[in-house]
Parts: sequence; structure tokens; C-alpha cells
Amino acid sequence: MKTVLSIIFFFITTLLMMQNKPKSYKLVWSEEFNEPELNENIWSFEEGFVRNNEKQFYTQNNSNNCRVEDGSLIIEARKEKNKNYKYSSASITTKNNKEFLYGRIEIRAKLPTGRGIWPAIWTLGTNIDKAGWPLCGEIDIMENVGYDPDKVHGNVHTKSFNHNLGTNKGNFVVVDSLSVKYHVYAIDWTREKIDFFLDDIKYFTFYNDKKGDVNTWPFDQPQYLLLNLAVGGFWGGKEGINDDIFPQYYKIDYVRYYEIEE
Repeated sequence: MKTVLSIIFFFITTLLMMQNKPKSYKLVWSEEFNEPELNENIWSFEEGFVRNNEKQFYTQNNSNNCRVEDGSLIIEARKEKNKNYKYSSASITTKNNKEFLYGRIEIRAKLPTGRGIWPAIWTLGTNIDKAGWPLCGEIDIMENVGYDPDKVHGNVHTKSFNHNLGTNKGNFVVVDSLSVKYHVYAIDWTREKIDFFLDDIKYFTFYNDKKGDVNTWPFDQPQYLLLNLAVGGFWGGKEGINDDIFPQYYKIDYVRYYEIEE
């Protein structure tokens, strides 16, 4: 009886979450990773130690850490010494090449797993070099930490709402197949709000307070996309790193960007 009630509750919740979705989407750009190499007109690499007390060295143009294979982007975290760091991985970004303002950003991916792993899909304001973080705004479309493998987190960070202040806005959804199946992670971004989805199930909405305050809503300006696989860090490494899990593979099937037709 408990199982039947759980199934009924799931379907009711799903229907409610899918209400008020936009009427239609128009695909305006996509990256299907069908070419033999990463498109350097769109993607560039972050290199070195970048942020968050992470323990990996992000390499550049290293096929051991980032490559296109069988129609997917593969980001691989490895236990290997690089520049005095114990681990290597990759982080790619569309900064200065491709930007987004409103619409639906959708990524189909299969996540790595294991204690110490921290994959992410996220955006930053294109004005970050001038405004700095968090005033530029950040949208975390997907984050997952390996010590808590069944949770997908969606968050936003602004000057008023961010983890340094303990005020960031977000939510999570629980799914037990993140490392064995591909799932679709998406946001619908309009002037009024940002909706967060996993497989078309909405689990969080961040609303524009319409006060015209860039400290609370910096999302009326373009953002660029980042895909990265971190090792350790203040969140990913909160319960340590299990060296027996490596190598780990983060597989991205596609990135798609739609205009939303309300």
C-alpha cells in the first residue's frame, strides 16, 4: 500500500510541477558533440587551480581529461600528479565566444560518482571581469557531490544571495540513477523568473523581485556557460576524497539553447 501511495504522490507532484510551462520552445543553437574534436570557436579551457579549494589541476587541450568520443563530450578526472596537484581534470567554458540571455538552456549528461567528486553545469555573468563575483550573478543548473550521490542541486548566487553569506537560493531533487543513466538538466530563464528542471520536472523557481536591484536580480544581462568536473573543494571534498574511485567520467551528450515562446 505504501508503494502504491508513493507512486500516486510522485505522479501528482510531477503534474503539478509541470504546470505553467511555456507553450513552446524554438531551438536556436546546439552543441551535439558530433565532430571529432571540441569546437574551439565555442569552447575554451580554464587552466590550473581555479577556485573553491579544489584539489585538481585543470589541464588545457589534454585528451586524457577532455575529449569528444562517440558523440559525447568526456571530462575525465584522474589521480595523477600535475603541477604539484594530486589530481587532474578539465573545465570548459563559452566565455567570450557564446553567451545566453533568457531562454531554455538544456544539457543531457551522465554524472561521475564517488566521494570527492563534484561535477557542475553553471553560468556566470559576462561582466564578471568588471563587476566581479557575485555581483555578476551565477546560475547553477546542476551540481552534485559524490558523497551525496543521489541529489541534484540547483542554485542561484547574487550579491545579496550567496553561499558566503549563507543566503543563497536553491533546492534539490533526489534521483538514484545519476551515474548510470543520462538525465536532462535545464533552466527556463525569463525576465520574471528562473525555473530549474530535471527531466522536465520542475523542482525550484527563483523569482525576480522586480525592485530593479542588481544585487538581488542580476539576470537581465548575458551569461556564459561552464562545464567542469572538480575533485575535492569546500563542498565536494567535505567528506574527503576516495582515491579508489579514479578515473571518473563525466559524459555530456548535448547542450541546447532555445528561445521560449510564451
